[in-house]
Amino acid sequence: MKLTSGLLKKIIMEEVAKFGDMESTEDRAKDADEVDADEFGSDKSLEKKIDYMKALKIEENRLRRRLEKVVETRRRVARSL
Repeated sequence: MKLTSGLLKKIIMEEVAKFGDMESTEDRAKDADEVDADEFGSDKSLEKKIDYMKALKIEENRLRRRLEKVVETRRRVARSL
């Protein structure tokens, strides 16, 4: 079987589909509560920012793992050519 660009794209899309749905950072940002200017310096907004940073770091790590899997799959397919 000859590996074409279309077949390669299909294989990659199948691998990506195995990872499942992921919530985007934009969706998380929409869920964040808005803070009035007089409450901006409060501890609550600082805690929310720290929590948001932690969530972004978790998502970054998850995306890095996904990228490693995709790159490894691409390498395996390229070697089989």
